[in-house]
Amino acid sequence: MKQTAIVVAPGRGAYNREELGYLARHHGDKTSLIEDYDAYRRAQGQTPISDLDSAARFSGAVHTRGDNASALIHACAYSDFLSIDRDRFEIIGVTGNSMGWYIALTCAGALSPMNGLRVVNTMGTLMQEQMIGGQLIYPFMDANWQVIPGARANTLAKVAEIDARADHVLDLSIDLGGMLVLAGNSAGLTAFEAEMPRLQDRFPMRLPNHAGFHTALQAPVAALGQSKLGQSLFDQPQLPLIDGRGAIWQPKSNELTALRDYTLGHQVTETYDFTAAIRTAAREFMPDVFIILGPGTTLGGATAQSLILSAWRGWTGKASVQMSEPPLLLSMGRADQRDRVLG
Repeated sequence: MKQTAIVVAPGRGAYNREELGYLARHHGDKTSLIEDYDAYRRAQGQTPISDLDSAARFSGAVHTRGDNASALIHACAYSDFLSIDRDRFEIIGVTGNSMGWYIALTCAGALSPMNGLRVVNTMGTLMQEQMIGGQLIYPFMDANWQVIPGARANTLAKVAEIDARADHVLDLSIDLGGMLVLAGNSAGLTAFEAEMPRLQDRFPMRLPNHAGFHTALQAPVAALGQSKLGQSLFDQPQLPLIDGRGAIWQPKSNELTALRDYTLGHQVTETYDFTAAIRTAAREFMPDVFIILGPGTTLGGATAQSLILSAWRGWTGKASVQMSEPPLLLSMGRADQRDRVLG
Protein backbone atom coordinates (compact mmCIF):
# COMPACT_ATOMS: atom_id res chain seq x y z
CA MET A 1 0.00 0.00 0.00
CA LYS A 2 1.32 3.42 -0.95
CA GLN A 3 2.18 6.02 1.66
CA THR A 4 0.76 9.50 1.12
CA ALA A 5 3.41 12.21 0.99
CA ILE A 6 3.75 15.96 1.00
CA VAL A 7 6.85 17.08 -0.90
CA VAL A 8 8.82 20.08 0.38
CA ALA A 9 11.22 22.00 -1.88
CA PRO A 10 14.25 23.85 -0.47
CA GLY A 11 15.19 27.48 -0.96
CA ARG A 12 18.45 29.39 -1.16
CA GLY A 13 21.27 28.15 1.04
CA ALA A 14 20.62 24.46 0.36
CA TYR A 15 23.71 23.87 -1.83
CA ASN A 16 26.93 24.14 0.18
CA ARG A 17 30.39 22.58 0.25
CA GLU A 18 29.07 19.11 1.11
CA GLU A 19 26.65 19.22 -1.82
CA LEU A 20 29.30 19.83 -4.52
CA GLY A 21 28.76 17.20 -7.20
CA TYR A 22 25.17 16.45 -6.09
CA LEU A 23 23.80 16.33 -9.65
CA ALA A 24 26.62 14.15 -10.93
CA ARG A 25 26.35 11.72 -7.98
CA HIS A 26 22.60 11.28 -8.01
CA HIS A 27 21.24 12.22 -11.41
CA GLY A 28 23.41 10.81 -14.17
CA ASP A 29 20.19 9.41 -15.65
CA LYS A 30 18.77 12.89 -16.30
CA THR A 31 21.23 13.94 -18.98
CA SER A 32 18.61 15.34 -21.34
CA LEU A 33 17.05 17.61 -18.70
CA ILE A 34 20.41 18.93 -17.49
CA GLU A 35 21.60 19.51 -21.06
CA ASP A 36 18.50 21.60 -21.73
CA TYR A 37 19.12 23.57 -18.54
CA ASP A 38 22.76 24.09 -19.48
CA ALA A 39 21.80 25.30 -22.96
CA TYR A 40 19.44 27.87 -21.42
CA ARG A 41 22.15 29.12 -19.08
CA ARG A 42 24.67 29.41 -21.92
CA ALA A 43 22.15 31.42 -23.94
CA GLN A 44 21.93 33.85 -20.99
CA GLY A 45 25.73 34.16 -20.88
CA GLN A 46 25.81 32.25 -17.56
CA THR A 47 27.85 29.30 -16.31
CA PRO A 48 26.10 26.01 -17.10
CA ILE A 49 24.62 24.18 -14.12
CA SER A 50 26.69 21.06 -14.77
CA ASP A 51 29.89 23.14 -14.72
CA LEU A 52 28.96 24.66 -11.37
CA ASP A 53 28.19 21.22 -9.96
CA SER A 54 31.41 19.65 -11.28
CA ALA A 55 33.75 22.44 -10.15
CA ALA A 56 37.03 21.26 -8.60
CA ARG A 57 36.16 23.02 -5.35
CA PHE A 58 33.24 24.80 -3.76
CA SER A 59 33.40 28.59 -3.81
CA GLY A 60 31.03 30.61 -1.66
CA ALA A 61 31.59 33.62 -3.92
CA VAL A 62 30.44 31.58 -6.92
CA HIS A 63 28.05 28.89 -5.71
CA THR A 64 25.98 31.04 -3.31
CA ARG A 65 25.35 33.89 -5.76
CA GLY A 66 21.66 34.24 -6.57
CA ASP A 67 22.22 33.93 -10.29
CA ASN A 68 24.02 30.60 -9.78
CA ALA A 69 22.51 29.12 -6.61
CA SER A 70 18.90 29.46 -7.75
CA ALA A 71 19.32 27.47 -10.96
CA LEU A 72 21.63 24.91 -9.35
CA ILE A 73 19.27 24.21 -6.44
CA HIS A 74 16.28 24.07 -8.80
CA ALA A 75 18.01 21.46 -10.97
CA CYS A 76 18.97 19.31 -7.97
CA ALA A 77 15.58 19.55 -6.27
CA TYR A 78 13.47 18.95 -9.38
CA SER A 79 15.66 15.99 -10.33
CA ASP A 80 15.12 14.59 -6.83
CA PHE A 81 11.36 15.01 -7.29
CA LEU A 82 11.50 12.98 -10.51
CA SER A 83 13.36 10.23 -8.61
CA ILE A 84 10.70 9.63 -5.93
CA ASP A 85 9.33 6.07 -6.11
CA ARG A 86 5.73 6.53 -7.25
CA ASP A 87 4.96 2.88 -6.58
CA ARG A 88 5.76 3.50 -2.90
CA PHE A 89 4.50 7.06 -2.46
CA GLU A 90 1.38 8.90 -3.55
CA ILE A 91 2.26 12.59 -3.68
CA ILE A 92 -0.78 14.48 -2.42
CA GLY A 93 0.66 18.00 -2.23
CA VAL A 94 3.74 20.13 -2.79
CA THR A 95 5.12 23.14 -0.93
CA GLY A 96 8.47 24.85 -0.50
CA ASN A 97 10.46 27.40 1.39
CA SER A 98 10.99 30.81 -0.19
CA MET A 99 12.65 30.17 -3.55
CA GLY A 100 11.34 26.64 -3.13
CA TRP A 101 7.92 27.99 -4.17
CA TYR A 102 9.23 28.24 -7.76
CA ILE A 103 10.46 24.63 -7.51
CA ALA A 104 7.12 23.54 -6.04
CA LEU A 105 5.32 25.13 -9.01
CA THR A 106 7.48 23.03 -11.33
CA CYS A 107 6.93 19.82 -9.37
CA ALA A 108 3.17 20.39 -9.40
CA GLY A 109 3.12 21.08 -13.15
CA ALA A 110 2.13 24.75 -12.89
CA LEU A 111 5.43 25.50 -14.63
CA SER A 112 7.00 23.19 -17.19
CA PRO A 113 10.57 22.07 -16.38
CA MET A 114 12.04 24.72 -18.70
CA ASN A 115 9.65 27.45 -17.61
CA GLY A 116 10.41 26.57 -14.00
CA LEU A 117 14.11 27.07 -14.67
CA ARG A 118 13.37 30.30 -16.50
CA VAL A 119 11.38 31.70 -13.57
CA VAL A 120 13.86 30.69 -10.87
CA ASN A 121 16.88 31.78 -12.93
CA THR A 122 15.32 35.13 -13.83
CA MET A 123 14.32 35.96 -10.27
CA GLY A 124 17.63 34.76 -8.84
CA THR A 125 19.55 36.85 -11.35
CA LEU A 126 17.44 39.95 -10.72
CA MET A 127 17.89 39.67 -6.96
CA GLN A 128 21.66 39.24 -7.39
CA GLU A 129 21.90 42.21 -9.75
CA GLN A 130 19.84 44.45 -7.49
CA MET A 131 21.14 43.03 -4.15
CA ILE A 132 18.83 45.20 -2.06
CA GLY A 133 19.26 44.60 1.66
CA GLY A 134 20.27 41.41 3.45
CA GLN A 135 19.08 38.65 5.78
CA LEU A 136 19.91 37.10 9.13
CA ILE A 137 18.49 34.26 11.24
CA TYR A 138 17.48 34.32 14.91
CA PRO A 139 15.83 31.44 16.82
CA PHE A 140 12.94 31.36 19.27
CA MET A 141 13.35 27.64 19.98
CA ASP A 142 16.22 26.16 21.99
CA ALA A 143 18.63 23.44 20.88
CA ASN A 144 16.05 20.77 21.82
CA TRP A 145 13.40 22.45 19.62
CA GLN A 146 11.40 23.66 22.58
CA VAL A 147 9.83 27.12 22.35
CA ILE A 148 11.60 29.65 24.57
CA PRO A 149 8.75 31.43 26.41
CA GLY A 150 8.27 34.98 25.12
CA ALA A 151 11.23 34.80 22.75
CA ARG A 152 9.28 35.14 19.50
CA ALA A 153 7.21 38.10 20.70
CA ASN A 154 10.26 39.82 22.19
CA THR A 155 12.25 39.39 18.99
CA LEU A 156 9.46 40.78 16.81
CA ALA A 157 9.03 43.71 19.21
CA LYS A 158 12.73 44.52 18.79
CA VAL A 159 12.35 44.23 15.01
CA ALA A 160 9.47 46.73 15.04
CA GLU A 161 11.39 49.10 17.32
CA ILE A 162 14.45 49.08 15.06
CA ASP A 163 12.35 49.44 11.91
CA ALA A 164 10.75 52.58 13.38
CA ARG A 165 14.11 54.33 13.63
CA ALA A 166 15.15 56.83 10.99
CA ASP A 167 17.06 55.23 8.10
CA HIS A 168 16.61 51.74 9.56
CA VAL A 169 14.69 48.98 7.77
CA LEU A 170 14.01 45.60 9.39
CA ASP A 171 11.13 43.17 8.92
CA LEU A 172 10.17 39.51 9.18
CA SER A 173 11.20 37.80 5.96
CA ILE A 174 10.46 34.10 6.62
CA ASP A 175 8.64 32.40 9.49
CA LEU A 176 10.82 29.29 9.40
CA GLY A 177 9.83 26.77 12.05
CA GLY A 178 11.74 27.70 15.20
CA MET A 179 13.67 30.41 13.40
CA LEU A 180 12.81 33.93 12.33
CA VAL A 181 14.54 35.04 9.15
CA LEU A 182 14.81 38.82 9.25
CA ALA A 183 15.53 41.12 6.33
CA GLY A 184 16.49 44.75 6.19
CA ASN A 185 19.03 47.34 5.18
CA SER A 186 22.53 47.48 6.62
CA ALA A 187 21.56 49.82 9.46
CA GLY A 188 18.63 47.66 10.52
CA LEU A 189 20.55 44.38 10.43
CA THR A 190 23.57 45.81 12.21
CA ALA A 191 21.43 47.29 14.99
CA PHE A 192 19.74 43.93 15.58
CA GLU A 193 23.08 42.12 15.72
CA ALA A 194 24.43 44.63 18.23
CA GLU A 195 21.40 44.73 20.52
CA MET A 196 20.16 41.13 20.73
CA PRO A 197 21.74 38.41 22.89
CA ARG A 198 23.99 35.91 21.14
CA LEU A 199 22.38 32.45 21.19
CA GLN A 200 23.81 28.96 20.69
CA ASP A 201 27.19 30.52 19.84
CA ARG A 202 26.07 31.44 16.33
CA PHE A 203 22.95 33.60 16.27
CA PRO A 204 22.21 36.21 14.99
CA MET A 205 23.62 34.63 11.83
CA ARG A 206 24.02 36.82 8.74
CA LEU A 207 23.33 34.97 5.46
CA PRO A 208 25.93 35.64 2.74
CA ASN A 209 24.79 36.66 -0.75
CA HIS A 210 21.18 36.96 0.42
CA ALA A 211 19.15 40.08 -0.35
CA GLY A 212 16.21 41.34 1.74
CA PHE A 213 13.83 38.72 0.38
CA HIS A 214 10.09 38.76 1.13
CA THR A 215 9.95 42.39 2.23
CA ALA A 216 8.94 45.68 0.61
CA LEU A 217 12.63 46.19 -0.21
CA GLN A 218 12.10 43.78 -3.10
CA ALA A 219 9.38 45.81 -4.85
CA PRO A 220 11.79 46.81 -7.66
CA VAL A 221 12.71 43.14 -8.18
CA ALA A 222 9.03 42.15 -8.27
CA ALA A 223 8.35 44.80 -10.92
CA LEU A 224 11.28 43.65 -13.04
CA GLY A 225 10.21 40.03 -12.72
CA GLN A 226 6.69 40.85 -13.82
CA SER A 227 8.06 42.65 -16.88
CA LYS A 228 10.15 39.64 -17.91
CA LEU A 229 7.94 36.66 -17.02
CA GLY A 230 4.63 36.56 -18.85
CA GLN A 231 1.31 34.90 -18.06
CA SER A 232 1.80 32.25 -20.74
CA LEU A 233 4.47 30.53 -18.62
CA PHE A 234 1.89 29.38 -16.06
CA ASP A 235 -0.36 26.32 -16.35
CA GLN A 236 -2.94 24.68 -14.11
CA PRO A 237 -1.18 22.63 -11.41
CA GLN A 238 -1.69 18.88 -11.50
CA LEU A 239 -1.05 18.53 -7.76
CA PRO A 240 -2.24 20.67 -4.83
CA LEU A 241 0.14 23.50 -3.96
CA ILE A 242 0.49 25.10 -0.51
CA ASP A 243 1.92 28.61 -0.76
CA GLY A 244 3.79 30.92 1.60
CA ARG A 245 0.59 32.05 3.29
CA GLY A 246 -0.64 28.52 3.96
CA ALA A 247 -3.21 28.89 1.15
CA ILE A 248 -3.99 25.92 -1.10
CA TRP A 249 -4.07 26.01 -4.90
CA GLN A 250 -6.08 22.98 -5.97
CA PRO A 251 -5.43 21.23 -9.31
CA LYS A 252 -7.12 22.47 -12.46
CA SER A 253 -9.26 25.04 -10.67
CA ASN A 254 -7.21 28.23 -10.45
CA GLU A 255 -7.30 31.66 -12.01
CA LEU A 256 -3.84 31.64 -13.55
CA THR A 257 -3.50 35.40 -13.45
CA ALA A 258 -3.90 35.16 -9.67
CA LEU A 259 -1.23 32.45 -9.49
CA ARG A 260 1.22 34.60 -11.45
CA ASP A 261 0.32 37.69 -9.44
CA TYR A 262 0.99 35.87 -6.17
CA THR A 263 4.22 34.30 -7.43
CA LEU A 264 5.74 37.52 -8.78
CA GLY A 265 4.06 39.90 -6.34
CA HIS A 266 3.05 38.97 -2.79
CA GLN A 267 5.53 36.07 -2.66
CA VAL A 268 8.42 38.46 -3.43
CA THR A 269 7.51 41.45 -1.26
CA GLU A 270 5.62 40.00 1.74
CA THR A 271 6.61 37.66 4.58
CA TYR A 272 6.88 34.01 3.55
CA ASP A 273 5.21 31.90 6.24
CA PHE A 274 6.80 28.48 5.79
CA THR A 275 5.47 27.40 9.18
CA ALA A 276 1.90 28.09 8.01
CA ALA A 277 2.52 26.15 4.79
CA ILE A 278 3.65 23.08 6.74
CA ARG A 279 0.79 23.47 9.23
CA THR A 280 -1.74 23.53 6.39
CA ALA A 281 -0.11 20.53 4.75
CA ALA A 282 -0.20 18.54 8.00
CA ARG A 283 -3.74 19.41 9.05
CA GLU A 284 -5.55 19.59 5.72
CA PHE A 285 -3.82 16.70 3.92
CA MET A 286 -2.82 14.46 6.87
CA PRO A 287 0.06 12.78 4.99
CA ASP A 288 1.84 9.66 6.14
CA VAL A 289 5.22 11.30 5.51
CA PHE A 290 6.88 14.53 4.48
CA ILE A 291 9.60 14.20 1.81
CA ILE A 292 12.14 17.03 1.65
CA LEU A 293 13.92 17.38 -1.66
CA GLY A 294 17.68 17.88 -1.79
CA PRO A 295 20.20 19.29 -2.10
CA GLY A 296 21.31 19.71 1.49
CA THR A 297 19.71 18.90 4.82
CA THR A 298 19.14 22.39 6.22
CA LEU A 299 15.36 22.39 5.70
CA GLY A 300 14.78 19.23 7.74
CA GLY A 301 15.05 21.01 11.08
CA ALA A 302 12.73 23.84 10.07
CA THR A 303 10.15 21.38 8.75
CA ALA A 304 10.30 19.31 11.93
CA GLN A 305 10.03 22.45 14.07
CA SER A 306 7.00 23.58 12.07
CA LEU A 307 5.38 20.20 12.66
CA ILE A 308 6.15 20.45 16.39
CA LEU A 309 4.47 23.86 16.45
CA SER A 310 1.52 22.26 14.65
CA ALA A 311 1.30 19.46 17.28
CA TRP A 312 1.61 16.88 14.48
CA ARG A 313 1.70 13.22 15.54
CA GLY A 314 2.27 14.24 19.14
CA TRP A 315 5.69 15.70 18.39
CA THR A 316 6.85 17.97 21.22
CA GLY A 317 10.58 18.41 20.58
CA LYS A 318 13.69 17.04 18.91
CA ALA A 319 13.61 13.78 20.86
CA SER A 320 10.10 12.86 19.70
CA VAL A 321 11.11 13.53 16.09
CA GLN A 322 14.21 11.37 16.36
CA MET A 323 12.29 8.53 18.01
CA SER A 324 9.83 8.21 15.12
CA GLU A 325 10.35 4.81 13.51
CA PRO A 326 9.95 4.50 10.65
CA PRO A 327 10.83 8.17 10.04
CA LEU A 328 7.89 10.41 9.22
CA LEU A 329 10.23 13.02 7.75
CA LEU A 330 12.44 11.84 4.89
CA SER A 331 15.22 14.11 3.64
CA MET A 332 16.60 13.20 0.22
CA GLY A 333 19.77 15.13 1.06
CA ARG A 334 20.60 12.50 3.72
CA ALA A 335 22.09 9.26 2.42
CA ASP A 336 20.41 7.16 5.13
CA GLN A 337 16.96 8.50 4.25
CA ARG A 338 17.38 8.94 0.50
CA ASP A 339 17.26 5.19 -0.12
CA ARG A 340 13.82 5.03 1.53
CA VAL A 341 12.45 7.40 -1.13
CA LEU A 342 14.06 6.27 -4.37
CA GLY A 343 12.57 3.93 -6.91
